[in-house]
Amino acid sequence: MNLNIVCIPGDGIGPEIIAEAKRVLNKTAEKFGHNITYKDVLMGGVSIDTYGEPLTDEVIEIAKAADAVLLGSIGGNTATSPWYKLAPELRPEAGLLKLRKSLNLFANLRPAYLYEELLEACPIKKEIIGNGFDMVIVRELTGGLYFGERRTQEVKGEVTAVDTLSYSEKEIRRIAVKAFEIAMKRSKKVTSVDKVNVLDSSRLWRKIVEEVAEVYPGVTLEHMIVDNCAMQLVKNPNQFDVILTENMFGDILSDEASAITGSIGMLSSASLNDTKFGLYEPSGGAAPDIAGKGVANPIATILSAAMMLRYSFNLEEEAGRIETAVKQVLAEGYRTVDIMPQEKNRNQSVKQVGTEDMGKLIAERI
Repeated sequence: MNLNIVCIPGDGIGPEIIAEAKRVLNKTAEKFGHNITYKDVLMGGVSIDTYGEPLTDEVIEIAKAADAVLLGSIGGNTATSPWYKLAPELRPEAGLLKLRKSLNLFANLRPAYLYEELLEACPIKKEIIGNGFDMVIVRELTGGLYFGERRTQEVKGEVTAVDTLSYSEKEIRRIAVKAFEIAMKRSKKVTSVDKVNVLDSSRLWRKIVEEVAEVYPGVTLEHMIVDNCAMQLVKNPNQFDVILTENMFGDILSDEASAITGSIGMLSSASLNDTKFGLYEPSGGAAPDIAGKGVANPIATILSAAMMLRYSFNLEEEAGRIETAVKQVLAEGYRTVDIMPQEKNRNQSVKQVGTEDMGKLIAERI
């Protein structure tokens, strides 16, 4: 099979982790007889420095012509980077929002899985997490507060900022269908998260989700208020299978879920549209403080590449081979610095490695 992939290394640690994902993809393609064509393009801060904007129309058209997009990271230090002195629509993250909207990437899937080998890296007590947890957060990605009308203006002599939260029935229904379809292939449980006691958008959300649930009688649906869900994620993460929620809630909850996996460097993600096309990226940020030091964890990016093979190319065996290789390397005791256990919990079999070595170890086990 020919795989046409657009790569966006981006900013910070992006180029380092993308390089290791490519290494693993190339080894997988070699083993299974596939051919990969990569096209590297700019987005984010590096695009601002080069073109004066975070995402050019040319890059959008290149992405549309590809089978899938693999993204490293976008952004910099918000306190010190000159990128954040620009108008909001010209900052690095604006490029990512524009790309999601332009490609209609409405469904964000973030698996949160605690490897047995990383139990010691989880901040939750072992008596709570048991042998780990396995959930998927399904986040609506192109609606809600992040894409609503926004303005800053002076009202009666006082500066006032307004962000508008809006959802249509269609937007809610299509993401709900996606969540229920995923649940049908897992443990057949959906937890829909909203703020129905306050927000009109949440009341519509709950109504539409209940309508979709009627089409999937084999799936158990429960509703949960967002603040309770945030608490339950750390109190009893084992209760969740598929979490369905809107854009901003999903952004916050998925980052919380990454923390209880031991490190955000372990959390992959896929952003999908109505076709097989998708954008695949780690859930972590650009981490400019460690960029170029060779210590970033590439596993989330490598696992995102596995998701790409599964969802955009229907290559289930190849995706599974990458995931198995990651588990094998962890079982052998190799760790990047972010998932190293505390010294008091460390045994002789645990070995710290850098970004490149972790990528090489995983590729060798494909």
